[in-house]
Amino acid sequence: MAAINLNVNGKKQTIDVDPKTPMLWVLRDHLNLVGTKFGCGIAQCGACTILVDGSSTRACQLPVSAAEGKAITTIEGLSENGDHPVQKAWLEHDVPQCGYCQAGQIMSAVSLLKSNPNPSDADIDNAMNGNICRCGTYLRIKAAIKTAAGSNV
Repeated sequence: MAAINLNVNGKKQTIDVDPKTPMLWVLRDHLNLVGTKFGCGIAQCGACTILVDGSSTRACQLPVSAAEGKAITTIEGLSENGDHPVQKAWLEHDVPQCGYCQAGQIMSAVSLLKSNPNPSDADIDNAMNGNICRCGTYLRIKAAIKTAAGSNV
């Protein structure tokens, strides 16, 4: 066990955990931030995507020690009221079905739009590759990203 200093959703916190503990379990079990989902545990599905210093990262494979000193943003940290431009676009395009993958999808979309505010279809496909939606809402996801593009994400 070690004291790990984290900055999660703009809030500084110290937790006492094994430094090898995946960030996903720190978020869910220690910080009660359960919006980030467990999907596969091998960084292949994207359900656990968070932002680390603004870049999409799979929390299931990120040791908490590697997150120390970095800005971590979870789905809960995007906005208090679900009114982030990407979240609003998600609702406008009726993206969620079962909803399980949506936090990871949204976090990947936010990361894309921060680095490329006006992505092409190919840019969206590349950035979202690896975020699996079992309900198959990929066309609505792409439309929502296009709607949110240019909204100062």
